[in-house]
Amino acid sequence: MSPWDFANKQLKDLVPYEPGKPIEEVARERGMNPSDIIKLASNENPLGPSPKALSAMTEACKEAHIYPDGGAFKLRAALAKKFSLEMNQIIIGAGSNEILEFIGHAFLQPGDNIIAAKHAFVVYKLVATLFGATAIEVDDPGYTHDLEAMAAAITPRTKVIFIANPNNPTGTLVDQAKIDAFMAKVPENVVVVFDEAYYEFLDNPPDTLKYIREGRNVLVLRTFSKIQGLAALRVGYGMGPVELVNVVQRTRQPFNVNSIALAAALAGLEDEEHQAKTKELTDEGREYLQGQFSALGLEFVPSFANFVLVKTGNGAGVFAQMMDKGVIIRPMGGYRLPDWVRISIGTMTENRKCIEVLKAVLGR
Repeated sequence: MSPWDFANKQLKDLVPYEPGKPIEEVARERGMNPSDIIKLASNENPLGPSPKALSAMTEACKEAHIYPDGGAFKLRAALAKKFSLEMNQIIIGAGSNEILEFIGHAFLQPGDNIIAAKHAFVVYKLVATLFGATAIEVDDPGYTHDLEAMAAAITPRTKVIFIANPNNPTGTLVDQAKIDAFMAKVPENVVVVFDEAYYEFLDNPPDTLKYIREGRNVLVLRTFSKIQGLAALRVGYGMGPVELVNVVQRTRQPFNVNSIALAAALAGLEDEEHQAKTKELTDEGREYLQGQFSALGLEFVPSFANFVLVKTGNGAGVFAQMMDKGVIIRPMGGYRLPDWVRISIGTMTENRKCIEVLKAVLGR
């Protein structure tokens, strides 16, 4: 008998998330030296972790034989202070992705639905499918969330609405006025999740924490993977009203985030200089890439994040050819954008190499 005969039926429809291609794998496949390959595929921080985070990790390794603080007391206290919240309004996850799964455990059952934009982060749909719920995907003209249409899509079985802002993979942003108008239409029994993984790259970010202070059923998710440069450690956090966070906390496994990650996140949170350098590099690189795309006559989506979505034609083919030349980018076929690729912003040296290779591949 096949295990599929008694497995949860919705798993057959679940397409696993496909991450960016690792440098080591490309080097093995193509017989290349890893040092000759650059990866601009996964929206990582090209400067790496802050020096303070590296020092904290080294120190934390000395106590690797001891279980981590299951309540992440120090990190939650620091986040609460930074955002003027209470500690019990904050939950820590192994990346903000894990908190997305917590939300599924807490609120989704077969027959329910979630709402997300058509070209939003694919994990929202994966989470819904995992729990037997369906995903209502709302068209996003200009690759930007249409919050008015998303509010109109709410049904009696809608449990969660996901809004990635800035959105991955499009890099687009919805402003405060549109968010306020949207929130005025959302019923109290629907949880709104603002996924703000790229929040720190914004000059004038919308204030979503105000809904938490108003007691709305809102969760705001952020991560240490991007501007903090701690993607390998998997640590993120969610913020919400006390009662809502208490519900979600009950789905969390003990010791879900390790001590090394907790120590690095705390140190990185306090290293504002490193964050400022990362944002400055990102702003410079984004302007350069978008200027080059314009000069090449390529359509792109103006971005507010640390990546740019650009239309190259045959995204999978361009991805493969650029990888042959030592540059890893991200094809967007999985987001139903087969003619597009997403390019993360690297150092200026990496950005220039990427454009040189792209020109060669496109014959420009």
